[in-house]
Amino acid sequence: MQQSPFLNEKTSIEKLNIEQEKTSLGASVLLARSEIPDSHRRQADSYMILKTHYGMPVVNPSINLDEKKFLAKFDFNPLEYSTVKQINDELTIMQKWHETADKELISASDKIIAIRVKELKSIIASKYVKISNEIYNGYKALERYLEEISKYH
Repeated sequence: MQQSPFLNEKTSIEKLNIEQEKTSLGASVLLARSEIPDSHRRQADSYMILKTHYGMPVVNPSINLDEKKFLAKFDFNPLEYSTVKQINDELTIMQKWHETADKELISASDKIIAIRVKELKSIIASKYVKISNEIYNGYKALERYLEEISKYH
């Protein structure tokens, strides 16, 4: 039995739509509606309080070499060189880590979200001057995720 060429075309269009959704900021909103770890909510609340009260972070924190190595251990790029899809995938992974019973993965997830928020503050405080390419706008996905899960938004 031979498959219809339209079936293959439809399937590929559906796959393309799924991939586009993963790369959109809307996926960050969907992630925020799933099971959110308390550590993510605390980081989001802290970030949103600073953002709403001061308009942007008052200090320009940047991550240190140990934090960069920690991200590299999990094959995560720095936030300024991450795409929306990469950040959405990372957030999904970190949420799954919180569902496991492995305390090391839970601890790693908590540390990574803290590092990511620190990187986001740095990018915003520097008024996005580090961003040189429109492809690397993963910081927007992280900011959208934090806004959606915070109770102060």
